[in-house]
Amino acid sequence: MKQNILLQLHPMTKFYFTLFIFAVVLISPGYIFSFAIFPILILIAMLAGVAKEFLNIVIKALVTVLIFIFIMQMFFYPGENVLWEWGIFEIKQEGIKYGLLLTSRILAIGSAFILFFRMTEVRDFVKSLEDIGLPPMGAYVVLSTLQIIPEMRRQANTIMEAQKTRGVETEGSIFVRAKAFIPTLTPLILSSIAGTEERAITLESRAFSAPVKKTSLHQLSKSNMDRALPIVFALVVIGLIVWRFFL
Repeated sequence: MKQNILLQLHPMTKFYFTLFIFAVVLISPGYIFSFAIFPILILIAMLAGVAKEFLNIVIKALVTVLIFIFIMQMFFYPGENVLWEWGIFEIKQEGIKYGLLLTSRILAIGSAFILFFRMTEVRDFVKSLEDIGLPPMGAYVVLSTLQIIPEMRRQANTIMEAQKTRGVETEGSIFVRAKAFIPTLTPLILSSIAGTEERAITLESRAFSAPVKKTSLHQLSKSNMDRALPIVFALVVIGLIVWRFFL
């Protein structure tokens, strides 16, 4: 089976690409360029075979926030060119421009990070951080932080399924679901605490805190593309800085 070349890139190469998007969006003036980044990210997601998951997370995590931010900036950003007025509410041209600029940058940067985690296994990313010098304790903190929300979501789903088998109504209106979710909080918190204790015991049984050099069976390798792409990203960012501030 042929492997996807984008998914096979080194985790740090994909992370450098994310930082590259972050830099070029902040350096480039206006919102047109930032909005143009999003279709490029969609194309990359399609080539990597993660477009469905990528768009699903972007819609759920970003769209509502972006709409709220744009409305707030449109009505309350200071300006003199009033386009529409009703009572205390005023839509100003400056507010629309700044709202578009802010939302375009959040969309581009947020989508880049979402795409990164769709294309990169968490354990590969943490191992790449260890390879560049991050202490094992720091790597474990990063890994735990990235995994805590998905892990708690899985535990919550398991508890909700258990409640459903006991005859508790868990589907319906938002009030019904909220009422069903409240009883799951206690077992969810207790199971999270128990899981933390189990991981601590497991780490100590493997001499995680021993003052010796750690070894790992999971190894990552870099290709020639992994070595060339970060240089290309850096050159493009330097060129944009020169163009933006000097030319």
